[in-house]
Amino acid sequence: MAEFGFNEHHQNEAINYMRFARSKRIIRLKTIDSCFEDLKDSRLVEETFTVDEVRDMLDGLQLVVRGEVETELINTAHTNVLLLRQLFSQAEKFYLRLQTDISELENRELLEQVAEFENTEFKNPNKTNQEISKPKLAPLNEGGVSELLNKEISRLQEENNKLKGRLRTLETQAMGALDEKTRAERALKDLQKVKGEQQEITSLEDTVAALQEDYQKSLSVNAASQRDLQDNLVSAKHDLLRVQEQLSLAEKELDRKFQQTSAYRNMKEILTKKNEQIKDIRKRLSKYESDE
Repeated sequence: MAEFGFNEHHQNEAINYMRFARSKRIIRLKTIDSCFEDLKDSRLVEETFTVDEVRDMLDGLQLVVRGEVETELINTAHTNVLLLRQLFSQAEKFYLRLQTDISELENRELLEQVAEFENTEFKNPNKTNQEISKPKLAPLNEGGVSELLNKEISRLQEENNKLKGRLRTLETQAMGALDEKTRAERALKDLQKVKGEQQEITSLEDTVAALQEDYQKSLSVNAASQRDLQDNLVSAKHDLLRVQEQLSLAEKELDRKFQQTSAYRNMKEILTKKNEQIKDIRKRLSKYESDE
């Protein structure tokens, strides 16, 4: 079955199985033929039969043929299971897991290839009847299995040692990466701290700038206030001079008209008011002088 990619050994195994299946099929067909011959020899002895007799003979033949076919199909299925058992047992000794694709069993193209191969392989009747010594699936030599297992164990141990070495390398790299991560985290924290300090410095600078601006504004306001106070002070001094002058005149007038009671009272009231004004002006002046 070179079309299927088999090597010579597996091809011979497939041929042996097909020869076995072919022989079983021929035997079963001969059995079915004998069923018909038995019917002919045992029942077809008269010249005429009724419909019921013919139906009875056919029903009996159907049961026999059906039983033979069913037995052959069951036997074929069980035989295939035994064949798979042998293959799986050998595979498991090598820790292999074989898989089957059931859908391929109904692949018409492959089935036609198998039929063509069978017709080609068993076309010669002499070749079909030859009994080729079919070796059984030889049990694996225990020594060979042990040797294979030892080789597999050695290979696995070597691979395990390589993996351990790689694991140690990875652990070293991981520790280095962890240290590098720690240093990076510390550097990030320091950077964040410096950044926070810079932000704080920037905030302080903004605060100082705002205070300076407020101070300049305050200076401007104070300068204007001082000018207003000076103007008010000058005006108050002028008022004071006028009041003093008025007081002087009033005193003179009071002396002159001392004996005029009504005038005295009027002047007294005026003097009282003026004194209060003077006190108020002095308070204001003292306040302005303290502000300076």
